[in-house]
Amino acid sequence: MKKSKVIEKLKQFDEDHAINSKGPLCVVLVLTRNASQLKPPFSPGDFLTPKGGQVAGLSRSAVQAILGDYGISRVLAEEGGRTSRGSMSRMKAYLELLNALHKERLLDFSIIEGWWIEKTKAYFASMPFKLRPDPSKSLRTIISELIESAFVRQKECQGTMFVGAIMEHLVGAKLGILLPGVKIEHKGFSVADAPGKRKGDFLVGDTAIHVTTAPTEALIRKCRDNLSEGFRPLIITTQDGIGGAAVLAKAADIEDRVDVVEIVQFLVANIYEWSEFKHADRPTRLQELVNEYNRIIDLTETDPSLKIALI
Repeated sequence: MKKSKVIEKLKQFDEDHAINSKGPLCVVLVLTRNASQLKPPFSPGDFLTPKGGQVAGLSRSAVQAILGDYGISRVLAEEGGRTSRGSMSRMKAYLELLNALHKERLLDFSIIEGWWIEKTKAYFASMPFKLRPDPSKSLRTIISELIESAFVRQKECQGTMFVGAIMEHLVGAKLGILLPGVKIEHKGFSVADAPGKRKGDFLVGDTAIHVTTAPTEALIRKCRDNLSEGFRPLIITTQDGIGGAAVLAKAADIEDRVDVVEIVQFLVANIYEWSEFKHADRPTRLQELVNEYNRIIDLTETDPSLKIALI
C-alpha cells in the first residue's frame, strides 16, 4: 500500500513537471540521492552551490555513479552538470514533493530512487539505436558496434529481445534490397514460427533462412524438417552462435547439409558489392540498408526504439 501511494505521487509529479528527458532525469536522480543523506524537511538552500546559481552535486560523474549502482553504464547526459532555469524550478517543486511525502510518512528513498531508475531505463529504451559510419573504421566494426549496443540495451532492459529483432530485420532489409523482384515476407519479431506453417524466418527460393542469436536443438529439428521437405536451411547467427550451431548440427547428423553464416559477415559482404568496392559509396549503401530496415520496423513492430539512426 505504501509503495503504491509513493509511486502514484511520483507519477503525478512526473506528469506535471515533464521528467521525460535527460536533463530533468539527471536533476531528480541527484536530488533524490543527496536528499537521502539529509534529514527532512528539506530546504532548497541545502541543495544549491555556494553562489546559489546551480543545483549542488549535479554532474555527469554524479549521475553515472548513481546509475552504476544499478548496473547501468550508458551515459545519461554528457552535460549532466549543467543547471537550467527549468532545473531550478523542478528542484524546488521536487523538494516540496519530498517534504509532502515526509509529512505523510511515505518518504522511502529506496522506492523513490528505484522508480526514477526504471524511468531512466525506459528513456534509454525509447531512443533509437545509433549507427556511426566512421570512415576510419571497417564496415565489420561499424555493424558489430551496432549489434553490441543492442546486447547492452537488452541487458539493461531485461525481457525485451532487442538483439534478435535487430538481426532479423537487418537480414530482411538486406534481402529486400538484394532481391527487389522477390516478395519477402516480414513479421514482427515476437511472432513465433508456428510449427508446420513457417519454414523459417524467411523463405527465399528453396532456402529456409533462420536468424538467431543462439541456435537451439529446436532450431536444428526445424532444419531437419526443412531438408525433408526439400528446402536448404541457412542459419544466420552471431559469432558466438556459430560454434553452437555446428555442434548441434553434428549431433543431428546434418552438419554437412546446413550452412551457418555469421550475421556481420552476411551484411558486410553485400555492402561491399553494392558499393562496387568504392569507399566513397559505402555510406550511401549503408543508408539504404538503414532506410529499408526502418521501413520494416514501421511495418511490423510497435516499438519505435528498434529503429536505427545513422549519425
